Amino acid sequence: MRRRRFLALAAAFACAPGLARAETWRGFALGAEVSVTLEGPPRETHRTLADIPAMLDRIEDLFSLYRETSSLSRLNGSGHLRRPDKRFLALMRQADAAHRLTGGLFDPTVQPLWHAHATGADTAWAQSLVAWRRVRFDAAGIVLGRHQALTFNGIAQGYATDLVCDLLRQRGFTRTLVDIGEQAALGGPYRLGLADPVFGAVGQRSVTDGAIATSSPGALRLGTAHHILGPHGEDPLWSTVSIEAASATLADALSTAAVFMPLERLQRLKADAALTRITVIDASGRLRSL
Repeated sequence: MRRRRFLALAAAFACAPGLARAETWRGFALGAEVSVTLEGPPRETHRTLADIPAMLDRIEDLFSLYRETSSLSRLNGSGHLRRPDKRFLALMRQADAAHRLTGGLFDPTVQPLWHAHATGADTAWAQSLVAWRRVRFDAAGIVLGRHQALTFNGIAQGYATDLVCDLLRQRGFTRTLVDIGEQAALGGPYRLGLADPVFGAVGQRSVTDGAIATSSPGALRLGTAHHILGPHGEDPLWSTVSIEAASATLADALSTAAVFMPLERLQRLKADAALTRITVIDASGRLRSL
């Protein structure tokens, strides 16, 4: 997966003197640079951070488009997947919820359209394949419509972020910041910089026990198209959208779809999804916060 957003950066601990030392692990997963900053006793933090690479590798085995043996690649190749891993099924349910919350603007079946734009293939035919309603899934299996394929490039990084946070919480940690293209915090506050691919650094946000996800359509181009594609040919309305929510999975998916929503629709989304904040940057560089 190519990184689809120009993201918030320069996360910093707001530590007071006398608190335990923070340790950071850095790597790469799901098309994003990854960092996990963990505060606690050195022995416990070292041991836990050492487990992060293997965990991320298992997540890639589920959701990577570029591993031929991943669950997603096998689903796209055959059109069906029997008895999906419980985490895969959980993400399908999260994607379905995001699809409904956004009135269909979040749609993982855009993968053939994305591929057509990237390779110069027939986009009209690929557009006809975009329809989440044709996908069937339950614990027994997942079945795609004919010629369909899925991408979780607008939600998997957030889901991976939440999975890592869940692991750290289970091990008793209460102060950590996880960044897998989206950011989620246990404890805090942590200060995050908000950046736009055109206008650069435009502001800062502080997060405590929550998540932030940021999407910028102009961060990558597919020929003449933006790399965040509207499922029905919608054009992006914002240069950058940043969403703060209780989970990184929800923030990730909704920030992807929110780039196509006017302000009044964003207001409804904020209420419907119980979001903490939506920040948008328009084509002139103006920042607005809901």
